[in-house]
Amino acid sequence: MNALTLQWHDAGQDKIQNIYEQQPSKNPSTFRIGRDPLRCDIVLSNPTVSGLHVEIFFHPQQQRFYIRNLRSPNPPLVDGQQLVQGEMPLHEGSIVYLGQAQLQVTKVAISHIAATILIPPQPQVTHSHPQQLPVQPRHHHHPPVPPQGTYGLECPKCHKVSSAENLQIGCPWCGTSLAAAASVLVAPNH
Repeated sequence: MNALTLQWHDAGQDKIQNIYEQQPSKNPSTFRIGRDPLRCDIVLSNPTVSGLHVEIFFHPQQQRFYIRNLRSPNPPLVDGQQLVQGEMPLHEGSIVYLGQAQLQVTKVAISHIAATILIPPQPQVTHSHPQQLPVQPRHHHHPPVPPQGTYGLECPKCHKVSSAENLQIGCPWCGTSLAAAASVLVAPNH
């Protein structure tokens, strides 16, 4: 399972939090950080932190965790760079400043199994001459082979296609529920 570990000091205590790719949160598929306990999954008490400051999310196609700024007048500092708009990748050792509050990414664990979902299955070659097509003896009957490839979910709102594992967490681009999404064949295997 893909996970990111954050460590910070708040209200006189050292704190640590694991953020998982499909972790339940107050905003599906993202993990929000700020001062507001109603909208944030990690609540910081430092007055220089905005009510809703940043969100961390896992990008399935890039196989990386990213941080997105939600408060343009008070941009976070990520690895020494101001993140005014858009998002930046996080990695082990990343330092994030939200106002004067410092958070550090102490661990990033990516299981690369999920990346193979986007690659169509390759045919198994078991005969001695790979450049020739195998000849099937006529006396054997084989069941029909279903079409092979990778299936994805087309978002009913933005129409972008994401992997089926996003069914429970929603569209990674616009956040729309994928419960009513159409299943589409992304990469057929010819």
